[in-house]
Order: sequence, then structure tokens, then C-alpha cells
Amino acid sequence: MSNTKLYPQLVEKTVTQTRQDIAKMKQAQNNFKNADNPVVWQLYNLYDYILDDAHLTSQIENRINDSLGATWNLKKKGGDIDQELTDLHQNSELFNDIIKEIINTRFYGHSVIEFDWKQDGQNEVQLKADLLPRQNIISKKGTFLFDYSEEKGIQYRDLPQYGTWILEFGKPGEMGLLNKAIPHALFKRFAQSCWSELCEIYGIPPRVYKTDAQDPAAVARGKRMMQDMGSAAWFIIDTTEEFEWAKGVSTNGDVYSNLIHLCDGQNSLLMSGAIIGQDTKNGNYSKEEAGQKMLQKLVLADMALVEMYMNSKVLPALARIGVIPADYVFAWEVSEDLQELWTRVVQALPYYEIDPNWLKDKFGIEITGKRENGNPLTSGSNLSIAENFFV
Repeated sequence: MSNTKLYPQLVEKTVTQTRQDIAKMKQAQNNFKNADNPVVWQLYNLYDYILDDAHLTSQIENRINDSLGATWNLKKKGGDIDQELTDLHQNSELFNDIIKEIINTRFYGHSVIEFDWKQDGQNEVQLKADLLPRQNIISKKGTFLFDYSEEKGIQYRDLPQYGTWILEFGKPGEMGLLNKAIPHALFKRFAQSCWSELCEIYGIPPRVYKTDAQDPAAVARGKRMMQDMGSAAWFIIDTTEEFEWAKGVSTNGDVYSNLIHLCDGQNSLLMSGAIIGQDTKNGNYSKEEAGQKMLQKLVLADMALVEMYMNSKVLPALARIGVIPADYVFAWEVSEDLQELWTRVVQALPYYEIDPNWLKDKFGIEITGKRENGNPLTSGSNLSIAENFFV
């Protein structure tokens, strides 16, 4: 059993979508932190529940996709980039899945993946990375549960394939950022539910039909009438009964709208470090630019985390499997600010010779030769066109 794969042995569970509240959140957190017998599946199921929130999901996806869309290279230690090997794996499903699960440790706290050779239809056999469900992993104990509702499992860190076919990222026992997002997502869902009820009550108010409740024929006639008159809620009362609306605070839904915006703002700060591209009422360019810079800092930290795990765990494991040659390293490609670089080129032109081939490779400018009778650029020349080259 020690050499068999864990992922195919998982017992698939049906997850019932029930209403979640703060009490269930506290219970899940306490069970997760239980030192003697930790239970983690309740918290991770709650994570899946709150990720139905479109705003929260978009914030996480934006942050992950910034790293997935960046360019990286594979090269031998102390050597040049292996372009052929890099091109082979740059957009492969294997590396995309690995990078994604490494970044997901920021949000979930922990990830365990298992490599396996798989074949899709008539395609060639490829190495795939399967995420072992976090509900089945008790990281503090190093236990893998085939059925997360049971207590018996195996110590996956003692398996011979651990470190090569099974890789672990993150810190055992960490809850991740999603733990802090739970109350905001639950409050938002509550506000949306209440607002929809407000729209139903005041937008399509219920109908009241008074009749002799002791007369079955009159009640049946009133019932048919109400059913045929539309979709609004209705009820039948006796002629001697009275119905009154409860007196509440007069509102058009602003209280719910404010709560929803507050929850969205808090989750934006949590995942992106700023509220970006949402507040059209009070937003401005400088505010958006500052928010983008804050998000970029978080993305750079994610990329540093990926590079660390790639070089310390992933590439050595892939080398032992035979996918990557030994002594190779993973490195993100450093992006250049072409606008700033072009400004420096323009400033240097009056004083230095610049390689035309370098200009072509860097900026895509075809240089066919030296201009005859052209006025050389001087420090006092009008460089407005050149300065706005990348605007």
C-alpha cells in the first residue's frame, strides 16, 4: 500500500449546502484548533461555501492570474537559460497547477499535491499534479484520511513517495487568509438575502382576501381567484379579522447596500491590499494607481514564494522522476519598464553610439541605416515625439 497512489483511494463525499452562520464558523475554527483531535473538514467546507461569493473569488483569481501570466525560465545552475525546456513547460498544465497550489497556500494555509502519470484519451501520457483535498489532510498530525468523516488514516509523511511523488506546501496548522474572510462573506450573504426580501415585499406586496372563512365554497373561490391573479404572495382571512403591517424603519435598502459594500471592501483589503476599480463615486486615478502598486507588491511576494518552493521542493522532485534534468533552477523573468528605458535611450543618443540590433530587439524599431543630412539630436532638441513613444 505504501507505493500506491493516495488520490484514487479517496472516498467521495456529497457536500450538502446548508445555511452557514457565525456560530458554525466558530465551531469549525475550534475543531480545527483542537490540539488532541483536530477536525479540519468543517472549516474547508466553509471555505468552499464562501467562495460562491463572486467578489471574493474575483479578488483571489486576479492575484493568482497575475503570477500565472508572468514569464519564467528554467536554467542550469550558473548557466544560461534552457529555452527549449522552458518553452516545453511554460504553459503546461503541470506547472500551472503547481504554481496555483503554491499560491493557494496564502489563502488556504496548506496544500498537498500528488504526481501521477495519466493519459487523456489518445494523447500521450503526461505527468499530472492532483491536489489532495484539504478536508482529508490533518497537517498538524501528518495524517491523510481516505474518508474525512472518519478518524483513521495514514501518516503520509512516512510514505516512501513523500518528497518525490507527494509534495507539501505551506505551514501545518495554518488557516490562511480565507479564515479572515468568512465573517464578511457571511454578513454579505445575509444582507443580500434581506435586501431581496425587501424587494419582494415592497416591490410586489402580498394580497389579502377577506371572506367568510366558515364557507368552504367562498374560501375555494377566493383561493382560485388569488392563484389566477399573479405571482405575489397572498392569504385569506375572515371578515372579522384584521391584518396590519409591522412598523419598521423606512428604507429603500441603503442599510443593506452599505453593509454589502463594507464586506466587499474588507475582503478587497484582505486579498488585494486595496480597493481597486470598484468605488466609482470616490475613486480617482492616483488612488487606483496606489492600489495597483499595493497589489503588485503582494503578487511579487507570491512569486517569491513560488520560486522558493520550486527550487527547494518541486524541481528536485521532478528531477528524480525524470521530467527535469538535475541541477536546474526556476526563475521569474524580470520585467523591464520600457517607457523609462526609452527615455534613457533618448537622453543618451546625443553622447553615445547605441547598437541598432539592440534597439530592434528591445523596442522593435527597424533601423536601415544612418540618416543622411539629418540634424543630430542635441540636449536642446525637441524630444516630445520620442518621449511620448510609449504613451
